[in-house]
Amino acid sequence: MRLMFLFSMIAFLADQASKYWVVHVMEIWKRPDMLPVIPPVLNFSYGENRGINFGLFASDNDVMRWVLIGLAVVICVAVVFWMRKRRQPLIVHASAGFLIGGALGNVVDRMWYGYVLDFLNTSCCGWVNPTVYNVADVFIVVGALGMIFFANEGKDDPKKGRKKGA
Repeated sequence: MRLMFLFSMIAFLADQASKYWVVHVMEIWKRPDMLPVIPPVLNFSYGENRGINFGLFASDNDVMRWVLIGLAVVICVAVVFWMRKRRQPLIVHASAGFLIGGALGNVVDRMWYGYVLDFLNTSCCGWVNPTVYNVADVFIVVGALGMIFFANEGKDDPKKGRKKGA
């Protein structure tokens, strides 16, 4: 569990530090166009996401903001309880931590700003991606994939006479 909390703190702090640097120090919000970082693949472009991924369910309604905050917190709590009840490899603890830290990074944005600060844009070879995302989103995706691919669900542990991870 300590490993999960360590990785959640790493993800949370990396997300918040990157957002602070790009949005408040670099003031990317003042730029009308994209700022090439690793042209043409990675660009910075300011975005305010009031919905979930790709702006789905976006709304200026304050109720939706709090619904999304509540949903993220419930998911984080569910992951913690799921991890407590199962014996999992270290990579799953790290993955769960990434997912939780990323989700809480976006929760803090919603609480402070009313939306999630996004600034990463990946485009390539003449195709310009219209969406932006942030470091928290990367941690959420990596964490979820790690939990899906490396969890020990359903594998028997013959030494204990029960399912491994239970």
